[in-house]
Amino acid sequence: MQAVNLPAAAGWQWIRMGWELFRLQPAAILTWTMLISLVLIFSMMAAPIGPLIFIAFVPTITYLTLSACRSVHTGKRLLPSEWFAPLKQKGLFRKLIKLGGIYVAICLIAGLIAFLPFSAQLSEAMQIVVDTEDLAPLMEALNTPMMIFGVFYFLLAALFWYAPVLIGWHGTTISQSLFFSAVACWRNKWALVVYAVIWAFIFSGVDLLLGIMISIGIPISLIAALQVPANILAGSVLYCSFYPTYITVFGQDRIAREIDQSTSGTER
Repeated sequence: MQAVNLPAAAGWQWIRMGWELFRLQPAAILTWTMLISLVLIFSMMAAPIGPLIFIAFVPTITYLTLSACRSVHTGKRLLPSEWFAPLKQKGLFRKLIKLGGIYVAICLIAGLIAFLPFSAQLSEAMQIVVDTEDLAPLMEALNTPMMIFGVFYFLLAALFWYAPVLIGWHGTTISQSLFFSAVACWRNKWALVVYAVIWAFIFSGVDLLLGIMISIGIPISLIAALQVPANILAGSVLYCSFYPTYITVFGQDRIAREIDQSTSGTER
């Protein structure tokens, strides 16, 4: 499984191509994104077990999302009845759930390594919050363990970034998919950094814009009504941009060019 080495500018191109892919069937992709958002909301309401279950299903959701993007790219209508059809492949769902279980286990281990050495400081900070209702000590105590966990999670993301689609589309084993994903991410690390930074700016920009609207006196109820569709729209394009990160890195840039051509044809 050969992964090409792309320049850092590819990070921006992935986002642009994701937007162009989104424009092909925006309603269908928005609906899929809203479904994922609802599942996430319900899982958070069932904490602490719910979030762990959601994390276990992340590889499955990732695979279904990329499969949906491939359907959109090939001109097929993305119907709700076809959303879960890619999982009909024999043994695939079991492998993806197993991959999700590994994902959960590594996340928990990373969390223990990051937070356990600071448990005493965190306990003291929590007691201060209870006594004084001042969150500042807790936020300060969380800085170092959160930074450590962030480093671990960055490495973890590289392992699992391409793994679900490699299992589903190429039939690789779990260990092979994790290895190939890590190698592909390492070879394209600067493009992925650019990609992540731009998305961070996009989502931060949305929050900043909403904050400015609040500061100039626009009713909070209206802001809240605008925030949800704005986040859903950004999330939809984000999910669509996952697909170009795969097709370009694994040498299928012909498909990327076809996305551009199909979009140009639609505009004409």
